[in-house]
Amino acid sequence: MCVNYVTVKRDSLARFAALDQRVPFAPRGEWEHEVWQDYAAPIVVAAPEGRRCLVASYGMVPQHRLPAGSRAYSTMNARIETVAELPSYRDAWQHSRFCLVPMERWFEPNYESGRHQRWSIGRADGQPLAVAGLWRAWEEPDGRRVCSFTQLTVNADAHPLLSRFHRPGDEKRALVPLAPEQWEDWLRCRDPDAARRMLALPEEGVLTAGPEPLGGVEEPQAALF
Repeated sequence: MCVNYVTVKRDSLARFAALDQRVPFAPRGEWEHEVWQDYAAPIVVAAPEGRRCLVASYGMVPQHRLPAGSRAYSTMNARIETVAELPSYRDAWQHSRFCLVPMERWFEPNYESGRHQRWSIGRADGQPLAVAGLWRAWEEPDGRRVCSFTQLTVNADAHPLLSRFHRPGDEKRALVPLAPEQWEDWLRCRDPDAARRMLALPEEGVLTAGPEPLGGVEEPQAALF
């Protein structure tokens, strides 16, 4: 599953604002262009009027929030099959704390050459992606309110492109990019069962993928499928 991605630059965030925008959208804070666990990144959430962009920590349970002495584990991705049961995600799912995760592309391992190769995945039309996610708020010891998020994943065994990633024999998993016409419905959804039905992978041809070196931010060698 995805453990890092290239997020969008600040001047690209306006694309994700609601047309009827009556609350401040641009977030406070900074972020790296390439994001890993516990890095800060922008997310989009529903506000009473319009949408709001927040800077949140990648991973539903930040590593510094794990109990002392406990085994480290990752909460960067939440499986849709178990999101309603696992303690890390259950409350956010039951209370419909849905978010969009803006990104230019995400990375997955490809083994078709016989060895691990890092590939990036993005939209074929070059537009940013809005990936389905969950978020929550935390209160720090100093009283600050901070946020964290996770990305939802679904089975991709039958997808013509997204089934090509991860180790041979492993289940294929993928993030779920939502089309612009779905954004408001996703953010405003208050029925977890209805939200689950929205998590369908894009049709063939919507996404493009290709090899990209570790740490590279240049455009990948695109291959349309």
